[in-house]
Parts: sequence; C-alpha cells; structure tokens
Amino acid sequence: VESAHVSGGDGGREREREREREMRAWDSRARLCSRGAVEAGTSRRASAVTWARPERKGSAERAPGTATSRVSLADSAVVARSKFAPSPEACPYVQGVRFMGSGSCAPGKVVTNGDLEELVETNDEWIRTRTGIIERRVLSDGEELADIAAAAATRALASSGVDPTELDLIILATSSADDLFGSSCSVQAAIGAPQAACFDLTSACSGFVVGLVTGAQYIRSGAYQKVLVIGGDALSRFVDWTDRNTCVLFGDGCGACVLGAQSASEGGCSLLSFHMESDGEGRKHLNASFSGAGDKTSACLGADGRGRHGSYSNLRMSGQDVFKWAVRAVPSVVQKAVEKSALESVDQIDWL
Repeated sequence: VESAHVSGGDGGREREREREREMRAWDSRARLCSRGAVEAGTSRRASAVTWARPERKGSAERAPGTATSRVSLADSAVVARSKFAPSPEACPYVQGVRFMGSGSCAPGKVVTNGDLEELVETNDEWIRTRTGIIERRVLSDGEELADIAAAAATRALASSGVDPTELDLIILATSSADDLFGSSCSVQAAIGAPQAACFDLTSACSGFVVGLVTGAQYIRSGAYQKVLVIGGDALSRFVDWTDRNTCVLFGDGCGACVLGAQSASEGGCSLLSFHMESDGEGRKHLNASFSGAGDKTSACLGADGRGRHGSYSNLRMSGQDVFKWAVRAVPSVVQKAVEKSALESVDQIDWL
C-alpha cells in the first residue's frame, strides 16, 4: 500500500489515519492462515505443510526441509504476502511464524543390510530394491531417546542463534518415549531451558508435521515467541528382529527445528498452509499394542502377576496395506495443502 504522508493540519492527520486503516486491512488480508481439518482417533496419518522460504537482506538462505515430513517451500515469504495473497475471509492471527534453524542426531551404532543377513533370511539386493535402505541407526545399550533428542535440539538452537533460555515451549513428537509420562522434560533439563513449558505429542509417522503445526499455532496466537519442535523415535526397541518384513524398515533418530515469531512487516507468516487427515480404521494394519495384564488387581494372578511390569508388543505391520494407503493418501494431502496455501499449483513447490 502506497500512501503519501502530509504533515500538519487536520487533513494531514486524517490522511495518516486513513493510511493506517489501509495498512491494517492489507495485513488482515495478507496474513496466510491455515485451515486444516483434523479427524481424531488415528492409527494411520497423513499430513502436509507448505512453507515460504525466509528472506533476509544479503542472504539467499532457504529454510531446510526434512525427510520425515512432507514439507514444501514456496518462493518466498514476500511473494506469499503479495502475489499469493489470500482471500479477505482468511482467518487472521496475531503474528507470523518463521523457520529459524534445524538440527538432527542419530545414534552411533549402524546396522547394515549385511548385518541383517546374519539375523534373518534376507539380502542386501532384496532390501535395496524394495526400500532403498542401505543402513539404519539404532540405540546402543545405555543410550536413550532423550539423549539424541537433546543433541538434535542443541544443534537446532545453534543453527538458529537462539539460547535455550529464550525458549517458551518444547514439543517432542514421538511414539517411543523413554518414560510413559514422556521425555520432553528430560530434554528440557538436558539443554538447560527450565523456563520452557514442554510436552510430548504422539502422532506416529506424522508426528513431526503435527508438532510443527502445533508449535506454529502457539506462536501465531501470540502466546509464545520461540518454540522448539523435535521429532524423534527409538522404534528399534519395538521391532521383532526375527521378522524380515519389519526389521529392515525401522531405525532410531531425531530431527529438531526452532520456530520464531515475525511481524507482517518482516514477511508475514512463512507457514502458508497445512492439511491433516486421520484414518482410525487402519489400526489393524500397523500397531504396537499394550500387551500386559488388563486387570492387575485380580486375585487369580497371584503376587507375581500383580507386580508384573506393563509392556507393549513389538511392531506389527501389514506392509502391503500400509503401502496402498500411503500412495493414495499422501499425494491427496499434499494437493490439499497446496490448494489451501493460495499457490496456483504443485508446480510452484521447490522442495518435497
């Protein structure tokens, strides 16, 4: 919005007020707000997010993508506010969110396809041609998920130039926490961020995307300024290493990113849109169910039974059913996320 400023007199003040009204109206239209639909109760999830690349003076920095989440990038935050401005009815928010930095960490222990040949009836060629996987990382004895999550978080903070004491919130998206009550508090203590609220979030393979969307809403509402989002799992603990159909697929690792607030004048919101869907009927195809006694107070269990540890079963998966669902659901949610972003087509996506 261009408007000449004339100082002095009632006419000048009125023009200045009119300019301010125009700018507020523009910012309300230009703020890109996501309107994702979430269906609760899921075993299988698909989600997609579109991000604008942050632009800084004298810098060609791109926001990093991740392999575990469907993250796509538009041309720039500036373009998102001008060329791809949303319709006026898009819901407003207090402030925008930007991607400040990222980090990752994987355990040191490597399990190659050759190693698996010693454990199950399989071979490197069979695994490579069907999955593309050459090796996977797994936690060693004594290592915990919180250890590698804290390392990933520390690298993300360094990348973003944010001190741990500046964080308002820590979200750990995981399905395999070290503790039944969650591991985010352990990460908080490890990185030295006692002022930050923290919680675990469970959403299986879509965990990082759901964590990213959740963290963004805390910023866009104005509640927080800096949020650390971590996606991590130690699924090797729940793999049956005698089942060649599942043991070749899973490993351990963590990725993290720091989200920060930015005003409309700094580029609006780099989160252009998101879309999430859930299919609660798919639980039978992929699960790791509770396998302990349902009623530990029963007298017939005896003292040993009543004191038995609770536990979960190993991962069970129907690979073909999960594959068929994924190739149908993932392209669909990506397309819907793009449509919500005000981009004209998927051809404008730089990174998938």
